[in-house]
Order: sequence, then C-alpha cells, then structure tokens
Amino acid sequence: MNFFPKNYSRLITKEVKVGDLIIGNSSAIKVQTMTTTDSMDTAATVAQTIRCINAGAELVRITAPSINEANNLLNIKNELRRQGFKTPLVADIHFTPNAAEVAARIIEKVRVNPGNYVDKKKFEQIEYTDLEYLEEIERITERFTPLVKICKEYGTAMRIGTNHGSLSDRIMSRYGDTPNGMVESALEFLRICRNESYHNIVLSMKSSNPQVMVQAYRLLVDKMMNEFGECYPLHLGVTEAGDGEDGRIKSAIGIGTLLEDGIGDTIRVSLTEDPEFEVPVCKDLVKKYNERIKNYELGIRNENVESGISPSPLERVGVRSISPFQYSKRKSNELGNIGGKHVPFVVADFMQNETIRHEDLQSIGYTYNSLSDKWTIGDAAADFIYTGKKIIPFALPGTLKVICDYESWKLVEDKTQHIPLLQIADCNEELANNNLQLGMISVNTNSISAEKFGELLKFAKLENRAVLCLWSDSEHVMPCVRDFVFQLIENKIENPIVLCVESSHSTVDEQLIDFAKNSGALFLDGMGDGIWLMNDPSKMQDLKVSGRTYLPVKNNHQFLNNTSFSILQATRTRISKTEYISCPSCGRTLFDLQETTAKIRAVTNHLKGVKIAIMGCIVNGPGEMADADYGYVGSGAGKITLYKSKEVIKKNIPSEIAVDELINLIKENGDWVEN
Repeated sequence: MNFFPKNYSRLITKEVKVGDLIIGNSSAIKVQTMTTTDSMDTAATVAQTIRCINAGAELVRITAPSINEANNLLNIKNELRRQGFKTPLVADIHFTPNAAEVAARIIEKVRVNPGNYVDKKKFEQIEYTDLEYLEEIERITERFTPLVKICKEYGTAMRIGTNHGSLSDRIMSRYGDTPNGMVESALEFLRICRNESYHNIVLSMKSSNPQVMVQAYRLLVDKMMNEFGECYPLHLGVTEAGDGEDGRIKSAIGIGTLLEDGIGDTIRVSLTEDPEFEVPVCKDLVKKYNERIKNYELGIRNENVESGISPSPLERVGVRSISPFQYSKRKSNELGNIGGKHVPFVVADFMQNETIRHEDLQSIGYTYNSLSDKWTIGDAAADFIYTGKKIIPFALPGTLKVICDYESWKLVEDKTQHIPLLQIADCNEELANNNLQLGMISVNTNSISAEKFGELLKFAKLENRAVLCLWSDSEHVMPCVRDFVFQLIENKIENPIVLCVESSHSTVDEQLIDFAKNSGALFLDGMGDGIWLMNDPSKMQDLKVSGRTYLPVKNNHQFLNNTSFSILQATRTRISKTEYISCPSCGRTLFDLQETTAKIRAVTNHLKGVKIAIMGCIVNGPGEMADADYGYVGSGAGKITLYKSKEVIKKNIPSEIAVDELINLIKENGDWVEN
C-alpha cells in the first residue's frame, strides 16, 4: 500500500457487524467512547451511557475487569434496551478470560489486549528459545480459542487491541518496545481467530506517542495485506492523551494523520474528561471523511471529493524516500538557527494587529520590564513574528526576528533582524540585486504552475538563504503540502520548510484539529523545520469543555503560540514543557483523575521535558504509561504507587501525601528545578 497517497482513497477493509452497526468496508467512520462509572453501579453506568449516546456515540465501551462486572453487563444492557436505546455495547477485558467469555454471551463486542490477556506481563527480561516461544503461543491458543468460539457462536464482535506500553514479556524479549512488537502481538491473536474461521474482528494499535501509534498502524496494514491479502477494520486512538488542548492536539495528530491517508474505520479520543466530552471531538475529526463517503453514495464525483487534492503540476519522479514505518527527518540546509539539526522554529502571526506594543509580545513568551529595559524570555517563546506591512517601532530581544512583506523590508535599515516574505514573482528581482541574507518564500502548493515551480527551483538552488513557506488553499491541506515536499526531495531541494496552516473554523476544537492534523502529520514524517499558524479570531466562538471555558479570543496570539508548541511537543520534535500521560478514567479508576491531574499539573508544569503519567488503576497503569519518566498509579482505595520509569519505587502511599511524595521522588532523581 502507498502510505503517502497523492490522491485520497479509503482503505477497503472487511465488513464487521457489531449488533446492527457496520464497521469497515467503506461504511461511515464510527464514533465511540468509554464510561468512567463503576460497572457494578447499574444506574450510574446506564445514565452515563445515555449521555454518551445523546452526544453522538455509536458504540459505548464498559469495563469488565472481573466476572461480577461481566455478569452485570446484562442488567445494564436490559435497562438501556428498556429505555429504548439500542446502541451496541463493548466489554473492556484485560486480565480475565473468564470475564470475557461471560461478556461475549451478553453484549455485542468484547475488547481484549494481547499484552495481558493470558500472556505474561511482569516487566521481566526473559530470553525465550524458539521452542519456548512456540510453547507459549500454544498455551495462548489453548486459552484464547474458547472465547473465539463463543464469539463466533453468539455473533459477537471482537477488538484485538494492542497497547504500546503493555506488550508482554515474551513479545518484548523478541521485538522490544517497538511498533513491530505491537503488530506481532495482535497478529498472533488474529491468526488464532482465522484458524477458527472467525473474522468479526477489529484491531487497534494504541500508544500515548502519536509517532509510535501512526507507525504501528501503517505496519499492521502492510503486514495484514502481505500475509492475508486483506485488511480488518481499524479502531484508531491515541491512548492516555490527557485533557484540554493537549489531549485534543495529541489525538488529532495521531488519528488525523491516518484518516488523511484513508486508514481508520472507528475512532475514540481518550481524554481525561467526562466521556460525553470526547464525542464532539471525535465527530469533528471524522466529519470531513464521512461527508466524502456520503458524496460517493450520492454519486457525486468532483475533483475535490474524488482526488482529495488538485493535480500536481509535475509528473512524479523516482520513489518516495521517507519510510512510513520509522521516523527520518528530511535533510535541510542549516541557515543560522534554522533547518539542519535545529529544532523547528515557531512563527507568531501579528498580521491582523493594527499596532504592536511591548506588552503584546507577552502572549508569545516575551515580557518587557520598562524600568530595566530588559526582556524576560520563556521556554515557549516564538522565534519569529510576522508583521505584514508594519514595522515594529521599538527594539526587540535578540532572539526574536521580524518577518515582513517584501516591499516593507526594502525600506528597513536594519536588515539583520528583518526577513522579507517574498512571492515567487519577487525571486528574479532578488537574484538580480543579490542583497538577500535570508528570505522566506510563500508557496501555495495547490496552485503553483510548472513554470513557477521551475522558477522556485532555480532560486532555491542558487540561493542557499531561502526558507520555503508551504501552504495550500486546497480543501485537503496536508496531502497537498506533503506531495509538494516529496517533489522537493526528488528534485534535491534542501531549503528549510516552514509549514503554514490557516484555520477558518469557528470553534476551538475544530481549529485545534485543523492545526494539529495539517501540520502535526507532516512533522511526524520529518517534513518540517518550522510552524506558522494563522486564524481570524473574529470568527471564533466560545466553547465550554468539561466545566472549563477555552477562550482564545481573549488572547488569540497566546492560543496560536501555545498550540504551535503543543504540536511540536506532541510530535516529539521540540520539547518546551512538562508532558502528562493521563488515562481517561473508567470503572476501575481508584481516585478522581481530573482533580488529581490538575493538582499534579499545578505543581510540576515547570519541569521542561519531564514526562509524568497519572493512571487510574494498577490494571493498565504500569503498562500504558509506556515511556513516562514518573508514574502516579492508583493501587487501592486511597492508595497510590509511585514509579520511576517502569520500576516500583514506593507502594501504597496514602493519597493525601502522594503528590508530595511524587515531588520528593522527582527531586531524588535530579529532575526537579525550582519554579
């Protein structure tokens, strides 16, 4: 399969029935979520399930960690049906095969995790001989096959859901903590199902790291097509994404990258918020793709719907040189602190400001003290400011440079701190004048003609001082820009690239999805040296999420700047703040996740580059926090266990002092700095 399609087309997968719902086979992408109530509390679980359904959930997952919860699914299902709700239910199973076998007889779908269903997960390094490895697979087959037969008999669907952080010791010993290990873990279970002629299966490859998640799904598709000649439906999700803007950005990057490539049949956005607030984010993510499906059904065939992007001005040359299965940064020239091995830079867009004052720069990380005439610079401070036709009338800190329009730049005396934004038509003039130290060239990748492309190549090759500002007015921005980057690679053009994305949506969620998907997807594949986000704040509406109000219209520059740095952090290309890996809560959760996450964030959010996992229970916690530096995991009622990486450091700490103990642990390991 071509994982970097020039033209959009949906991956055709097998059709799976979940109750009356169809997943796969080009049907609309389904939206789902998971309850956070105690599964033994029938009334609370039913009430929350109804809220999720009313929000638009087409499947609702409920945890069943033991036989008691599995049996109670019947009461929950019966009460929902009595109230007229027929939405399919999914049982979430982890360690207990007996619970899965009970649930499979009651509701429409069960989810099993190969990493801890029958297989061993003790975080032990064990060397398996080939014979021992095969014996373990035989043991798994013997224990897993009864569930497969029950699902086949009752018409129950199954999700084989691998998580990056909960691979078994056996898989880890042979494949390591890799996308390849994730895929093989799922394929072992899939082969058992196929041997029983059971095919009502959905698969998932979840990780809290969008880069790992995307690579694992692509590899799974590749291996299924090579081994079976067909592909099963895929459930997309970034696990433990967190809350607020960061959770939405991380999810949109991982899920959106795959959706743009036609991969994905159902999605869940895992936020540390009430589950009904996950659903609108899911709906915003899939809306564009489901509209395409609707247009196909109506027989509408036009260039935008069918191809996704306008035709490229040049024929394809050579082969695509970036692997879809592993990260590789596109080679780019080093121009000062741009390109090469430098972290991606951030542009703050002040084009719409009538005037620019000292205090306006505080929103992009620069605080001015008029008494000392000095600037304080934050970790998330923009590197460039775009002013359009305006010239800033005061001295800027040395780390901040100005991008202005070409005609304005000609009038500036101090050209060391000012950089022109050229159109392609301006390039010939600059070639003649030859006084350009550093320039940025605006390129609409959707409408550049072959002639203009030739002019751009000529200038870019001659001028080792040009940064290409790539954008697209296509309806499908990301694949259009990506295809253009491949043309640059194939033509050996190594100028640095800044990815420019404008969103015209009216809500914060939609803008975050736009920005994250259209730039983050390209950063995941190593295609960006900078990021430049734009919007029109006058078109934005207030949006309340989980009791909080996100109002970037109060400070739109801060919103865009924070979003830029969050995208770079989520793609692991520039670290500027603490990262939180926080599970979305479920019926197993042993403390208030939202309150605890906020409490930990408040005292640790200055620890740049430190990754802290906040996990609700011991079932998923140690595994799913994957690559976190520190873990805060519920281990019993009012009890917390602290981890350093995957090693238990302190067990069963009273929750009243657990946050203080976490701080002490960070200090003991030398990662604490005073705020």
